[in-house]
Amino acid sequence: MAACCAALLLLSLFLPLLLLGGWKRRQRGRAARHVVVVVLGDVGRSPRMQYHALSLAKCGFSVTLLGFCNSKPHNELLESDRIQIVKLTELQGLAVGPRVLQYGVKVVFQAVYLLWKLMWQEPAAYIFLQNPPGLPSISVCWLVGCLCGSKLVIDWHNYGYSIMGLVHGATHPIVLLAKWYEKLFGRLSDLNLCVTNAMREDLAENWHIRAVTVYDKPASFFKETPLDLQHELFMKLGRTHSLFRACSEPLDPATERSAFTERDAQTRVVTHLCRRPALLVSSTSWTEDEDFSILLAALEKFEQLASDGDSLPSLVCVITGKGPLKEHYIRLISQKQFQRIQVCTPWLEAEDYPLLLGSADLGVCLHKSSSGLDLPMKVVDMFGCCLPVCAVNFKCLHELVKHGENGLVFKDAEELASQLQMLLSKFPDPAGKLNQFRKNLRESEQLRWDESWQQTVLPLVMDS
Repeated sequence: MAACCAALLLLSLFLPLLLLGGWKRRQRGRAARHVVVVVLGDVGRSPRMQYHALSLAKCGFSVTLLGFCNSKPHNELLESDRIQIVKLTELQGLAVGPRVLQYGVKVVFQAVYLLWKLMWQEPAAYIFLQNPPGLPSISVCWLVGCLCGSKLVIDWHNYGYSIMGLVHGATHPIVLLAKWYEKLFGRLSDLNLCVTNAMREDLAENWHIRAVTVYDKPASFFKETPLDLQHELFMKLGRTHSLFRACSEPLDPATERSAFTERDAQTRVVTHLCRRPALLVSSTSWTEDEDFSILLAALEKFEQLASDGDSLPSLVCVITGKGPLKEHYIRLISQKQFQRIQVCTPWLEAEDYPLLLGSADLGVCLHKSSSGLDLPMKVVDMFGCCLPVCAVNFKCLHELVKHGENGLVFKDAEELASQLQMLLSKFPDPAGKLNQFRKNLRESEQLRWDESWQQTVLPLVMDS
């Protein structure tokens, strides 16, 4: 009796899905030019999936983008008449019960909710899925593909289990289960993309998954910022962040002055201030794979060197981003007694972030891959703006940062402090190493995202 009841319950649950899937299969003609892009995360903080959606739209596909909408995506995405954004609701963690139970309930809810959302979308030829997070989205997207005849394309940014391992430890049962799940369902995809050659080789050797490397490339709006736009950005940011404001008022009240630039009242020409501070930028998700104590220790050393009269400028350090460890590091920053260094941690609008990178003097990256197989997209964006970078070293970083050519690689705070001292000595020095790195980036003629995508991804979705 119990078995019959269970069978009837399962049938009542899956029969509507089978019927809906059969109907969607009969609509395959309408699906040929439609793609669903799935991000089980914040769309506004998932630039690569935004770029996939934009590239698909530019190539004539209609795109439905599913994801959480906690942050505003780029305007180009919002303005496209070929892209529809479907907002997913994020279940907040339960406040009662063991952590394992809380996590299990959240996964089950997300699985059922995502399945329901996907099944009610227009028939699609492809489902593009960002991984991580892949639990439970890989299995759900695979099931929808089976029911509706859509091909599943997984874009491997990293391994989800390796990120979980930073919190729980590599041998935790949840981490081991996540690894098993990721391997099992990852092999069921129709196409696979990944971000590095190192990951492609690892997927092939250890997971038996064939993938195509699609390097992150900067979008067209990541470029050097003209001086007049730099000034406008600094004046705008100065309304909410004091370190962008001028330290002294100009003699002419009609002259606009920021901490870095000045606009002449008569000619309206913008120039850099003679003794302006250097602008250092870093971007982060404030997670365990980025140790910002390295940067803070390096800044303390830099402060000491600057105070000793080592021909170093004052420093404005802007760290952008949102994430779970942000408040922790803000407390650490507030405890520092900096005299020559100012630090702020804003969350910038999507349109302002490229402008800031294009206005900065130096970028710092503290991303240390949990798997050792992915590359920091923030460095890609910085290079698009011809911004030299100091990046903490890990296994495959050499695929992006060429030490001594477009930036420098460091292993600890001491080495980063030495690099800051060398690059910013006698700032701004036209003949210095910092300007040489910038010149090398200008001359490198970097491939942009759209060109790269059309060479690597477009043939896959047109031929298969």
